[in-house]
Amino acid sequence: MMVSLKTCFPRGSMEASRGNVQSAEQRAGMKKTKKTDKKRSKQDEEDEEEDQPFDLNSKAMEEDEDDDDLSDSEDSVYSGLEDSGSDSEKEEEEEEGGSDDADEDEQDQSEQSPVKESKKKEGAGEEKEMKKEDEYDHDTSDEEDIRNTVGNIPMEWYKDFPHVGYNLDGKKIYKPIRNKDELDDFLEKMENPDYWKTVHDKKTSSDIVLSDEQIELVNRLQRGQFGDVNFNEYEPTVEFFSKDVLIHPVTNRPADKRSFIPSLIEKEKVSKLVHAIKMGWIKPRRVEDDSRGRFYDLWASENSSILAKHKMHLPAPKIPLPGHEESYNPPPEYMFTDEEKALWEQQDPSDRRLPFVPKKYPSLRQVPAFSQFIHERFERCLDLYLCPRQRKMRVNVNPEDLIPKLPKPKDLQPFPTTQSLVYRGHSGLVRSISVSPSGQWLVSGSDDGSVRLWEVCSSRCMKTVQVGGAVKSVAWNPNPSLCLVAVAVDSAVLILSPALADKQVLLSSERLLTTQQEEEEPSEESQTVVWSETDGEELNQGIRLKIQHPKAVHQVTWHSKGDYLASVMPDHSSHLQVFIHQLSRRRSQNPFRRNKGLVQAVSFHPIRPYFFVATQRSVRIYNLVKQEMTKKLQANSKWISSIAVHSGGDHVICGSYDCRLSWFDLDLSTKPYKMLR
Repeated sequence: MMVSLKTCFPRGSMEASRGNVQSAEQRAGMKKTKKTDKKRSKQDEEDEEEDQPFDLNSKAMEEDEDDDDLSDSEDSVYSGLEDSGSDSEKEEEEEEGGSDDADEDEQDQSEQSPVKESKKKEGAGEEKEMKKEDEYDHDTSDEEDIRNTVGNIPMEWYKDFPHVGYNLDGKKIYKPIRNKDELDDFLEKMENPDYWKTVHDKKTSSDIVLSDEQIELVNRLQRGQFGDVNFNEYEPTVEFFSKDVLIHPVTNRPADKRSFIPSLIEKEKVSKLVHAIKMGWIKPRRVEDDSRGRFYDLWASENSSILAKHKMHLPAPKIPLPGHEESYNPPPEYMFTDEEKALWEQQDPSDRRLPFVPKKYPSLRQVPAFSQFIHERFERCLDLYLCPRQRKMRVNVNPEDLIPKLPKPKDLQPFPTTQSLVYRGHSGLVRSISVSPSGQWLVSGSDDGSVRLWEVCSSRCMKTVQVGGAVKSVAWNPNPSLCLVAVAVDSAVLILSPALADKQVLLSSERLLTTQQEEEEPSEESQTVVWSETDGEELNQGIRLKIQHPKAVHQVTWHSKGDYLASVMPDHSSHLQVFIHQLSRRRSQNPFRRNKGLVQAVSFHPIRPYFFVATQRSVRIYNLVKQEMTKKLQANSKWISSIAVHSGGDHVICGSYDCRLSWFDLDLSTKPYKMLR
């Protein structure tokens, strides 16, 4: 066979075949040397493992290396391409398995050249390093993060798994062991200066810190601006089509023939429509006047004879006919004078007699348009459609008939019409007066420091007592069997015996004043209020007792039995505002531990054991037996000045500084029955 080949092939082809055989033999020799090198390196590693002791770390390293060999390494980007030549290498190794002698010769040669092997290893390491370079280092495309290859899917699908996706090598990307809670988030917010620009990536479960350029881009997008800073959104537009006829047209395409020749298809359609109209198959539309349907007279269809039967029918209001004042040439008596025109301009439009000012024009052609025409028509439309259209029965009542007829003044007599008596004698302001129970005598106190006793019928001054100070209040004892007068002067209350009664009354009064005082333990009231008897000139004037108070007394009043009297000392800073004194035992007491407001006046009930205390806004009624408040009357006034109780005890009148008089009915309500001004 070899001889035949040599004879068949020419010389050039034989030389080429020899060269191919030699190159194949050289490649086989190189593969054999590589194989022997691998075997020797494995033998050396086994010898070193036998010499070294057993180590757990080395075992773990071996396991990791095995794992790396099984799967594609992270460093190699073209790991999938390296496996393509594995089958050819296996075939070559099988071919080389038979030549053991040649391998041994090649081993001897490799032992002689260890330097060459080391150089080859270094060259292979450099090639691997070149391959390890990441191809995405120089990638400038705006692609999204490729570390997680799950794609654009909802990340909620991985909430029940320990991983969040897969990387480029197909390995799982595990979730962090411990998720951040609110406390960790707060601590990071306080300590991390880049917290405000940190964004959490759900795909990779990692935090990404935005750069300044990214933050600027986000701010621009939030403001509605373009992402590119250099983009000009207000560039001038290019007017391709304008009114000016240019030399060079945009398009020089010739017009079609169909643009100036009638269409045969349209001609056929029109002929069919004309034939259908002639045959009556198509009826043309009739143009109807819509004005009849849109505008009509609202009241044209009303028949007075028919609608008059309905009781609730109300006819439409009619427009009043124009008068002489609306003429373009009204008579002179209808023209406004200057005063009438000024009055018309000042009046409200609803109060004016005419909605316009009459004017005179020489001819009808010179009359201008009415300025209030549209407004007048609008008001007319409102009158038409807002008309109630229903008759309501109204009773016309004269308001004067509703007012009750007052009685004539003559029927109300007797009432004071003329001045009958004048009690003259005081040189100062009269502060208080009081009438005796019999009605015969009158006592008055003034700022001139005197107390005068008058006869009511004759206005005669029976007696004058100088008390040495301005008199604030006087009160005659209401008991008919006693003849005593209480006088409030500065901070003292004087008990005065006027001696204007019969002997029996004077004896009973003297007996009451001379009663021996019982010795009792000293109390707070006894220390603040001092009782003393008068002597000398005061005793000659009729002043029998003097009750000294800690502050100025403004009012004094008697109990109906005549043994007790009460005094008032208005003061916000103290609870000692009201004192009740007993003449028979000569003792005083404060009935209230604290007062609710500034006390203005007090009074005793004429029949029942009630005590009235008037403050600035209200009147409180206390039960002296039970020692509790029974009722509170609201006066509805700003400042109460005085109080008076009816002799029957059912009615109370309060006067105030705001010129009001409150009349209370105790059986009816706590509010005033009547307010009198």
